[in-house]
Amino acid sequence: MQHARPFTRRSLLGAAAVAAASALALTGCVAGEGSSGQAAAAGSTAGGTLNIDFATYNPLSLVIKDQGWLEASLKDQGVTVNWIQSAGSNKANEALRSGAIDVGSTAGSAALLARSNGSPIRTISIYSQPEWAALVAPAGSGITSVADLKGKSVAATKGTDPYFFLLQALEEAGLKPGDVTVQNLQHADGRTALENGSVQAWSGLDPIMAGAEQKGATLFYRNLDFNTYGFLNATESFLKDKPELAQAVVNAYEKARAWAAANPDETAQILADVAGLDLAVAKTVVLERSNLDVDAAPGEAQRRVLEKIGPTFVETGDVKTQQQIDDAVASLLDDSLVKKADPSAIKGS
Repeated sequence: MQHARPFTRRSLLGAAAVAAASALALTGCVAGEGSSGQAAAAGSTAGGTLNIDFATYNPLSLVIKDQGWLEASLKDQGVTVNWIQSAGSNKANEALRSGAIDVGSTAGSAALLARSNGSPIRTISIYSQPEWAALVAPAGSGITSVADLKGKSVAATKGTDPYFFLLQALEEAGLKPGDVTVQNLQHADGRTALENGSVQAWSGLDPIMAGAEQKGATLFYRNLDFNTYGFLNATESFLKDKPELAQAVVNAYEKARAWAAANPDETAQILADVAGLDLAVAKTVVLERSNLDVDAAPGEAQRRVLEKIGPTFVETGDVKTQQQIDDAVASLLDDSLVKKADPSAIKGS
């Protein structure tokens, strides 16, 4: 079993000072712009609604929602904040494509898949570098390696990081996707299927996976390199029509990043409350398996990950051509809002 390096409480707490310093530096990026520049950074716009997702696999979204920062910052502009929960990257992608949300949380692999297949989205921030996917077997199972999955039924949510984690793990073990039967179930349903014996294994997603682990399930294969980053995506129409509002969202995410670094226990409690987890389980997710102190600017690190996973999409038929992958990688990442981010423009302590 390969174990990923943990992201510990100490690293998060130590990141608080770095995050605070980054916030000051980012504030300096807009210093001298005057009151009009500050208003723009705060999301000045003429009314309307910001449709934005929150997800238990994106702790920063939970912090922003819990603290009410966007509501406070956009109230004077007459903007209503409408929060919609995403149950997985596939659901966030569906909502982005349909226009139900302006901003949504996905894994990097899912964002690439969507963009490759024509969804007009761009990644405007990186919210985490998680170890959120692993292969899971039920308590007492004889499955101890990826090779043991041959001929077995495995639950996974297609179009999400756990699904692509499974594909990469099978390839590494010398197996083909056809060597297993994939049951396409949403993440929570995958856990249920594992526990009631409908499947022999599950490619899980935190924090649901951490809850299953607490109940005795075994994470029999882990590999940090097969987890892609947490991507915050926005529709191109939203970025074009409401750039100030998009900037406000990124500002709030940078405020949340610093807050989570300084308040790891409170962040875990927020996750526990939203996801219905024991606090100890939530702390495992936040302190050990979620690196929130990651460079928020989408860039070369993410590009390398996308270029690695891209050919898999073509091999499995999820994307028709490698050219679609290449075009998506070249056009998906947008660091402009992170570079101008001003956390101090967001109201709230």
